[in-house]
Parts: sequence; C-alpha cells; structure tokens
Amino acid sequence: MAPARRVRLGVQIAPQHAHYSKIRDTVAEIEDLGVDIVFNWDHFFPLTGDPDGLHLESWTMLAAWAEQTNRIEFGALVNCNSYRNADLQADMARTIDNISARDGGSGRFLFGTGAGWFERDYAEYGYEFGTAGSRLNALSDAMPRIRARWGALNPPPTRDIPVLIGGGGEKKTLRIVAEHADIWHSFSSAEVLEHKLGVLGDWCARVDRDPAEIEVSVELRARSQAEADELHALGATLFTIGISGPHYDLAPVRDWLAWRDAKNALL
Repeated sequence: MAPARRVRLGVQIAPQHAHYSKIRDTVAEIEDLGVDIVFNWDHFFPLTGDPDGLHLESWTMLAAWAEQTNRIEFGALVNCNSYRNADLQADMARTIDNISARDGGSGRFLFGTGAGWFERDYAEYGYEFGTAGSRLNALSDAMPRIRARWGALNPPPTRDIPVLIGGGGEKKTLRIVAEHADIWHSFSSAEVLEHKLGVLGDWCARVDRDPAEIEVSVELRARSQAEADELHALGATLFTIGISGPHYDLAPVRDWLAWRDAKNALL
C-alpha cells in the first residue's frame, strides 16, 4: 500500500491592493513559517475591493519568486490558458522551473492552469472570451502541446513539472483533470466533493488512470477546522488559504499551519 499523503498548506497571495515590496516581504514570511506552496493568481485587475486598485501580473511575479525563494513550491492558482500560446506557457514554465532550482537540485515551480473566466481581463486585453465550453476545449487542446514542448526544450525542465487543474465541471473539466493533472483543485463542500470524486473516478477509469495518482486540493476560504477535517477524511491533502493586500494578515496562516502539523503527526 502506498504511504498516505502528507497534508500540505498553500497560501494564495492575491496580487492586488499592495505594492510589490509588500508582496515580496509576505512571500519571505510565508516561506519562513514553513508553508508548503505559495500561489498568486493570473488576472490583470483586482477581483475584490476597488476594481481599479493596485494590481500586478502573475508570470513575471512568479519568475521573481523563483529567484527569491529557496524551499517553497510556487505557482499560479491558476494560470489562464487563454492569455498565452500553449508553447509559450510551456517555455515560461520551464524557464521559471530552472530559475528556482538550487545546488543542482530540482526546481519548485507548479503549473496551475485553468480555462479562464474573468471577462474583464479578456475585454480589456483584447482576448476572445468565447464560451465556457470553447475555453475548456482550448485548455484540453493546450495540455498535449505543453507537455510536448517540455520534452523538446533545451535545457528541459528540472523535473516533471506538477500540473494542477482547477474546476469541477463534470463533462469536460474533470475529464481534462483525469487526462492531465497531478493535482485537482476544487472549491467544493464535503458533500459536493464526495460526488465530484466519484465523477473523477469514472473519468479516470475511462482514460485508464489511477485516481490515487491525483492529489486533491481544496480551498479553506471561510471554512472551519471541522469542515477541513471532513474534506481531509474524503482524501483532500492540499489546503489553500487566500490572503489579500494591502496588509496580508498571516494570523490565519499560522492557525492552519498548526492544524496541518497536527494532521501530519498522526501519519
């Protein structure tokens, strides 16, 4: 029997309402605290608060994190597939992965991706918004190209870059997860998660994939520890809490780190 997965804690630093110096300092604090993964998001405008407030771009920020950090994994939760050519995404991911490697070891970049949804990004930057279905089809088409490009690049990625795919659509998204993801990110309650895991299991059977290979990731947004316990009992092992500028309160991060450590002490 494979060993149980350890519980991991991710922190999503929303790149909004703060100058980069504050974001940089927050990343350093999070790494020092022992968080497992730090995420940003791939948007061009704030999602909460003043819609025209301070905001910074995802991928250039991730390259800076690759150089700044030494232990923590990092990525976007999630990249928007619509905003960049698939081969370019692969090349950027490979480069950031190499930047993050230390002393001949492996890189720490995590390729989180999704189909995109925030219409303002599309409208103001000149991308075709299409439909949810067309954006998911584009994501499905992009994933083989991304993996093929990783295999062709020189130098290659330092490791098999983990792929995280977010969303819970049962007809398309979970099929793409079954085909391509190492991590599935869900926003579900325990009741919904149990159902979605059944659907994901069905898709894995169709594509001849062991669902145990896919780590289950969930949000901690507004959840109690009792609710997190329920999600963990269903198999979730990556838990992410979001924090936003201008202040980036780390008190809840410390609380969830204690919960993570208590869970892992039982393994």
